[in-house]
Amino acid sequence: MSGWTLRAKQSPALRVDLRGITPNALAALDAAAVERLPVGHGNALVPLGEFFQVEPRTDDHLVFAADLARFDRVGWQMDGGRLEVEGSVGDHAGTAMRAGTLVVHGHARDMAGCEMAGGRLEVDGDIGDFGASTLPGSMDGMRGGTLVVRGRAGARLGDRMRRGSVVVFGDVGDFVASRMVAGTLAIGGACGAHGGCGMRRGSVVFAGARPAAAPTFVPAVADAPVFWQLLARDLALHGGPFAGLPSRAITRHLGDLASDGKGEWIVAT
Repeated sequence: MSGWTLRAKQSPALRVDLRGITPNALAALDAAAVERLPVGHGNALVPLGEFFQVEPRTDDHLVFAADLARFDRVGWQMDGGRLEVEGSVGDHAGTAMRAGTLVVHGHARDMAGCEMAGGRLEVDGDIGDFGASTLPGSMDGMRGGTLVVRGRAGARLGDRMRRGSVVVFGDVGDFVASRMVAGTLAIGGACGAHGGCGMRRGSVVFAGARPAAAPTFVPAVADAPVFWQLLARDLALHGGPFAGLPSRAITRHLGDLASDGKGEWIVAT
């Protein structure tokens, strides 16, 4: 297996669809074959070599030495290896990932980590709306893996999330954890309006600003010290606003009582 560095030649006139350009898909190819791979440019298919200069690497990583703000579906259905972007990316970064690591040294637009089933997606900057949520027409959101956002996240983060972990260092938008079924979502900053709307199960942890619990959430009667220590130590490994969680007390609310009512709203005090 060999890795590749793809250096930008030119900025595309239209948006480019990079689905299928993953470390495992390119590992057994030579440079000429990589350059011939078709990618969507508007309503046409063009060779990958139109936009990138292909250079071999000494490791098995796939690295885009370019800003991919006009490129969508980076890491789409990625099933292993390591993909790194030295800049921002467009929509659907890491959507339907099953394994491997995708690192974005910039921002990601909407739908980052949608329907992830495994692997790890790291975004150094912000992400747009509907991160770790569902594709249009689907009933299941994120089903596994880990999404780490070191900036802010937009609206509907974790919508219909079923499993996995989402860690956001900054603020999140409206309707965070809406219709959440299971999983863990940790927030280091402030929360927008209508958080936990329709939440059935799962845990949302606030390490930063204290949010107002929705009227359909009620204070928890029982403590959960063992569970909290296990969860807090796991989240503390991410550092930043989560580093001190094991030494902090918590308050818990349960809801959304308008739905299943078994979700947890955990605020570190």
